[in-house]
Amino acid sequence: MKRFLVFLADGFEEIEALTPVDYLRRAGIEVDTVSITDDLKVTGSHKIPVLADKLLRDINPDDYVGLYLPGGLPGATNLRDNEAVVKLVQQFNQEEKLVTAICAAPIVLEKAGVIEGKNVTSFPSFKEELTTAKAYVEDDIVVEDGNIITGRGAAIAIYQSFKIVETLLGREAVEKLKEGIQQHKVEEFYGFKA
Repeated sequence: MKRFLVFLADGFEEIEALTPVDYLRRAGIEVDTVSITDDLKVTGSHKIPVLADKLLRDINPDDYVGLYLPGGLPGATNLRDNEAVVKLVQQFNQEEKLVTAICAAPIVLEKAGVIEGKNVTSFPSFKEELTTAKAYVEDDIVVEDGNIITGRGAAIAIYQSFKIVETLLGREAVEKLKEGIQQHKVEEFYGFKA
């Protein structure tokens, strides 16, 4: 079974962090939420406490096929300022594992030096901080370039989760996931397909 990391730092955006945990688990991907502090309890930007599965110091990077960095403030800056997180991002990128970030969290990818020459997106107010990217994509809600996937913000967490599932398990797994959550009804109602 594939295993995936979701990092949690105080001030994380709850929707951005927990949507991929839920959707990836529904798709059959084992997900570990990881606190970057010495406490399993991590509090989101909207004051919702979450109990992480593991502490950062207790994970073995070799056990995972990818990682995800949620945005939110100060969650994203707390991730960016944690050297162990930055080193793991660099390691996963060097090993060509999946490295994903949403909203403000692409600033972690910038600090890690893994978006140089890549197309990326983020929450619009962080565009100017992504100086090494090949291009900042404003027209797409989720941007995949090689092993890097970035997304715009909280409303996009569902679609970024779909992209992660598709990358790891294929399109059929996404369609099965969408059926299980009634996403097709949403798409019919609003007249679009994700």
